Amino acid sequence: MGWGVAAALLANVLYSGGFVLQKRALAGLPALNVRRPAHLLRHLLRSPLWIGGSLALAGGFAAQLVVYRTLPMAAAQGLFVSGLVLLLLFSNRFLGERTSARERYALAAVLLALLMVVGSLRQSADSVGRSSPFALVVLISALSLAIGLGLYSATERRIAHRHRAPTTNGVAYGVAVGFVYGVSSLAIKGVSGHLTPATLDDPAGAALTLLTGPYPYLLLITGATGLLLSQTALQRCRASLVVPVCTTTSCLYTSVVGTFAFGESLPDDPVRLTLRLAGAVLAVGVLLTLAAHQQEPTTQELSHDPR
Repeated sequence: MGWGVAAALLANVLYSGGFVLQKRALAGLPALNVRRPAHLLRHLLRSPLWIGGSLALAGGFAAQLVVYRTLPMAAAQGLFVSGLVLLLLFSNRFLGERTSARERYALAAVLLALLMVVGSLRQSADSVGRSSPFALVVLISALSLAIGLGLYSATERRIAHRHRAPTTNGVAYGVAVGFVYGVSSLAIKGVSGHLTPATLDDPAGAALTLLTGPYPYLLLITGATGLLLSQTALQRCRASLVVPVCTTTSCLYTSVVGTFAFGESLPDDPVRLTLRLAGAVLAVGVLLTLAAHQQEPTTQELSHDPR
């Protein structure tokens, strides 16, 4: 399980760095609109900084494959949530989004939650699910994507009648994208289940088996969709608001839905069970409280390029 913890921490660094690079790139781009995907992509692909951020996010997805091969989904989410500590530090240092006393207390609480989740891990006792019925995954994914895309569309319509996005819209964006990335996590979990030692003996057969299931296609669709949707949200709202809410939503979704879909069980030992559940609840509670107290920048701040 040590490799899984190390991979989760690496994924946190890559995700935080990727979002910050994208946010900096978006500050110098014209207003983006997901209703014009060709126009949006044309501007994004002309920015080397944005491409660098996207490559970092892709590296984070790859690190998740290792995490889901070695850690239960509920435990992995507790580790991923801790990456928001880095996100807040990076946004403060590179984006000029100052960290308040409330945020510093939140960082300490999230670190405590991380230690609780890590303390609940036992390699000899924790079960790691490998597969889930395809029909169940497709049904769950379809419902989740409908919720996420519906919430995103509703937020876009609300913002169209305003000059600037209030904090509640930033939270709505984060929740919507979090549902999309939550489905991506399920897809990554499904792909990781096919990466066994046996695949080294018959890689062609393993690839064929993988391609007959829904996971590669879900990952491709949700990864691309989440990436495009998040760009509008990051351009309009603070990264230190959108990303924590998105990550919290995705982690909570994956912990609950993923544990159920892949048949993973919680620890039997009462102490370890308490540590894992309390750590996850503490992390989610702190980050939701933190997001609720975030303030959006003024119109002048929105137009400021931190570079």
